[in-house]
Amino acid sequence: MVGQKPADALMVGSSCATHKTDLHLSADQAERVADLFKTLGHPVRAQIVMMLSRGGGDVCVCDIERHFDVSQPTISHHLKKLRDAGVVYGVQHGLWVHYSLVPGVLETLRQFLNGLD
Repeated sequence: MVGQKPADALMVGSSCATHKTDLHLSADQAERVADLFKTLGHPVRAQIVMMLSRGGGDVCVCDIERHFDVSQPTISHHLKKLRDAGVVYGVQHGLWVHYSLVPGVLETLRQFLNGLD
């Protein structure tokens, strides 16, 4: 009887039902959080979000570009990824676009991380 446990080796009285397995995150919420983490998974995008969160919003793209040792098209690419993911939005002010975090995006991440306790 190779590969089979003898009958007396079965655990009697053990139950996995005693573990709390409630999901406090809907499938839609889980997808949103996963998308946010995926978007923030690049160091430049994570730094842009940090800059916007500490800058009080409305940060000129020219100021964002100055902080990085990458080309302007690369910064534009990262900002597009952040816009497409609903993390930031831009408002045109003359020749420049000023970026801010979408309201509630950081709170969504905070709530998820606090729920891991």
